[in-house]
Amino acid sequence: MTLFLGLGIAGIVLLVLSLIFDGVLEGLFGGVLDGLFDGLLSLPVIAGFLSMLGFGGAIVLGTTGAGTVVATAAGVLAGLAAAWLTWKFSRALMRDQTSVTPRSDDLVGTSGSVVTAIPAGGYGEVLLQLAGQPVKLAAKSAAPVARGTEIWVESALSSTSVAVRPVER
Repeated sequence: MTLFLGLGIAGIVLLVLSLIFDGVLEGLFGGVLDGLFDGLLSLPVIAGFLSMLGFGGAIVLGTTGAGTVVATAAGVLAGLAAAWLTWKFSRALMRDQTSVTPRSDDLVGTSGSVVTAIPAGGYGEVLLQLAGQPVKLAAKSAAPVARGTEIWVESALSSTSVAVRPVER
């Protein structure tokens, strides 16, 4: 029983260490193993196997009174299931890609409306759409622009301000 509990605790410790050192085993031997097992030798997978081997074996040994061989076999099966689930879950998380983060330069050429009037050479506020979300930014214009006027963004002055001009129709 002590050996099984020790293996389970060692797996938990390895899982905690994997938060810091994940990818170490795949990078060993000059990168020869890199991509060979597609994450099967990652520390979280090994930690999941080791934990379930230990705790699964301890549970079977303590509750059924079966021998060490049966407890080890049950622990190995539980460990393989945990390792496979960890591998599949980590692959799913790694495939979860997000779209490119919008930048202030992406605003150039978009239209919006003036929220706070813009004086000539001064700053006002405009409401624009960035990646489908409304964004209120400081705006500067060469000519005065009244509140509610439709505008075009000419350039991004900073991450929070743009140069605009009124739309002429």
